[in-house]
Amino acid sequence: MKQKALLTVIGVLFLSFIFTVLPFGGAQAKTIELKISNYFPPPSGQSKIMVQFIQELEARTGGQVKVKYFDGGSLLKAPATIKGVETGIADIGLSHIEYTAGRFPVMEACELPLGFATGWVANQIMNDFFNKFKPKEFDKFKILWWHANSPSVLITTKPVRNIEDLKGMIIRAPGVMGDIIQATGATAAPTPVSETYDAISKGVVNGVFTPFETLRTFKFAEVAKFVTVASPINTSYPFFIAMAKEKYDSLPADVKNILDTLSGQYRERMALMWNAIEFPGKNFGKEMGVEYIELSSEEEAKFQTAADKVVEDYVKKMIGNGFPEDEIRGWLKYLKERSAELLELQKFYQVKSTVGPSEVR
Repeated sequence: MKQKALLTVIGVLFLSFIFTVLPFGGAQAKTIELKISNYFPPPSGQSKIMVQFIQELEARTGGQVKVKYFDGGSLLKAPATIKGVETGIADIGLSHIEYTAGRFPVMEACELPLGFATGWVANQIMNDFFNKFKPKEFDKFKILWWHANSPSVLITTKPVRNIEDLKGMIIRAPGVMGDIIQATGATAAPTPVSETYDAISKGVVNGVFTPFETLRTFKFAEVAKFVTVASPINTSYPFFIAMAKEKYDSLPADVKNILDTLSGQYRERMALMWNAIEFPGKNFGKEMGVEYIELSSEEEAKFQTAADKVVEDYVKKMIGNGFPEDEIRGWLKYLKERSAELLELQKFYQVKSTVGPSEVR
């Protein structure tokens, strides 16, 4: 009996040793190295969130997953990110779809000027739309989560108090954002955001169509002293955290489960981050002497006409690409209705924003 008891104790101690010293995933667990690319500068809120995500991914997998992290565009510049993920230069990449305008036309519906009131709303709706309609254009990718900037404002070197002031101006705005700018009478330039500061300072462009946070993140408040909030053309870039589907499918089931869980958690953290960084961005603008301009109702009506044109042009283009008009109108109807529902949720949660109706400001 004593010998049997001794063997039992030895067995228990042996198992304890195994579970203590072996890495996550068991004896056969192999270290998985992932390269993650992000073009935002290291001090930005976006980069800080990604660092937190990476730390949790490594911790929750017990070190089985090791990440090589490249921020500030050091591995892939923003326009090259999705192709770099597709070809394996990076395993996970952060960018937005307008750097490859036209490649993801269904998802481009999410950046039409449909009245997304705030950054929190925009973040939620990108994920909701993607999960509901599952665009086939992303079949090669595993989208970990979507996120979005707060609605873009006109950051310019000359004041824009009415739509006529935009005539003759060159505004940095790619893809659908550029279509919106063109509809207002200005000229759109698809300058990469990392090059926009210099372009404004040299007079190559007269402004940029981005959110308040860029006044600080990219220092636009140093070179552009006017910001116009034009609510009818409120829209946001659909940002992705993307992984090649083949790479995702190759991961062990337990690692995929952890990655999926973290993605769900960081979707909301990213939404709150985008909303929160607007406040220091706007405050930085004030410190730098930036003038904030609100439009009259008459001027907003003119911007609304421009917004409506962009939406209808999108419908016509997509019909030309072979999509049924009823399907396209269904996307737009969903986006408008879901946007209104989400705004009510934001009011309920008392999440404050720099833009939107007075109840959330």
